[in-house]
Amino acid sequence: MGLPVRAIEALSAGELAVAGEVAGLALGGYFVTGEARALWALRLRQIAADPRAAHWIARAATTGDTATVVGFAGFHGPPDPAGTAEISYSVDPLHRRQGFARAMLGELLRWAAAEPGVTTVRAAISPDNAGSLATIAGAGFHQVGRQWDEEDGLELLFERPARPSTGSP
Repeated sequence: MGLPVRAIEALSAGELAVAGEVAGLALGGYFVTGEARALWALRLRQIAADPRAAHWIARAATTGDTATVVGFAGFHGPPDPAGTAEISYSVDPLHRRQGFARAMLGELLRWAAAEPGVTTVRAAISPDNAGSLATIAGAGFHQVGRQWDEEDGLELLFERPARPSTGSP
């Protein structure tokens, strides 16, 4: 479920109850941790610079049966001019190791495949993040390089086609 800009503003300010009311969801405290608040502030700057980014970047991830919010997922923004869209997902620690990251990845890949402007899906992952490395394993990603991120440090870059050929994962 997409998060309205007003909910993102509230999350950035640490106003969990307001964000939950605006979004119509029971958001957990994970949404206003220091790291998450910094992410929401970054996303607000992106939306201010390019309003179409709102469609791509901020979605609450919920379970299908109870609509429990288990994390958030989206892309780092609209696809770049070459058609590459970078995935972003995070699972609330209370809900980790239950398959939600893999489910989020699957939804992001379906979303990317349905968007005509996306040709490639990218994932940038810390070499120490065993969970995310395991999540993308078997999903058709191949390591294409590495980069230094000012906030996250060394990241390994993985890519896969947005619409793999028949028979590919």
